[in-house]
Amino acid sequence: MSSAPLPTAVFAMNPVHLPELFPPPLMSRLRELVAIDPGLVVHDFADTAAAPALARAELLITGWGCPHLGAEALDAAPLLRTVLHTGGSVRSMLGEAFWERGLTVSSAVGANALPVAEYTLAAILFAGKDAFRLRERFRDEHVYPGPDEYAAVGNLGRRVGIIGASRVGRRLLELLRPFDLSVALHDPYVPDAEARSLGAQPLPLDELLRGSDIVSVHAPDTPETYRMLGRERLALIPDGGVLINTSRGALVDPDALTDELVAGRISAVLDVTEPEPLPAGSPLYRLPNVFLTPHIAGSLGNELARLGGTVVAELERLALGLAPAHAVRRSELAISA
Repeated sequence: MSSAPLPTAVFAMNPVHLPELFPPPLMSRLRELVAIDPGLVVHDFADTAAAPALARAELLITGWGCPHLGAEALDAAPLLRTVLHTGGSVRSMLGEAFWERGLTVSSAVGANALPVAEYTLAAILFAGKDAFRLRERFRDEHVYPGPDEYAAVGNLGRRVGIIGASRVGRRLLELLRPFDLSVALHDPYVPDAEARSLGAQPLPLDELLRGSDIVSVHAPDTPETYRMLGRERLALIPDGGVLINTSRGALVDPDALTDELVAGRISAVLDVTEPEPLPAGSPLYRLPNVFLTPHIAGSLGNELARLGGTVVAELERLALGLAPAHAVRRSELAISA
């Protein structure tokens, strides 16, 4: 008895990411689940060369660089019923027509949260040891700090404030549990009892800022969070405090942050900024109290295979008649990244 034909799928993303998202063993598993041409990666839904494949596509496997899925794109793929996204947020990728047609979308945002949480954990522990400042001094002066400088160093009981119980925020809270830190959380959508179950003391934002040695930002970029850390709130962070931002630069007033950092009152670990990248003349590139990285906290290199593996796992569920484990609901978009 012949088996049922495999569902037809098409890649839609920047093709440069495909080899890392689906290395050979993973691509082999993928091709056992769907009929797909690895040599066809759509980056323009109006491309006539892609039209025949799109017309047959029941699934799209998307990623960074996927064109916008509006009405015209969906008209080119009339059989489409599911989108499996190897990236994080799908908010800007999906148009109104997608939701109106009742299509299903799954995202690997949870898998992408892990390396961001790992980066942040490392930043918190280094910040607690004052490693960033002491490294700069050691490089310039080649001397060890004196006992008075060591007095304020250490992670025992260090107060860490987490802004946002996003997927990254929650993974970070999990990673922080083995350490002897005092952790607080601000998230207006998380009940106090849930915050405590996550291992954090729930606090209003201003109180969290006043009481934290290290503040880490993990809220989504929404109209409500735009510039949530302005001049007045940044001033609440205690002298010598550290701000970590792996979310989006728009959540922090860039001028106010620059003024605080130039003054040397606080320090920062910034994987995201506004604008991104910063202009060449920005003082943040040169300040000893700023650890600046080029948006590397999310999945890179071999970590991309974790995202591709999430899509393969979703396809395995679909083959069994199960719903995707990481489906995105329209109602979540207003409060998610």
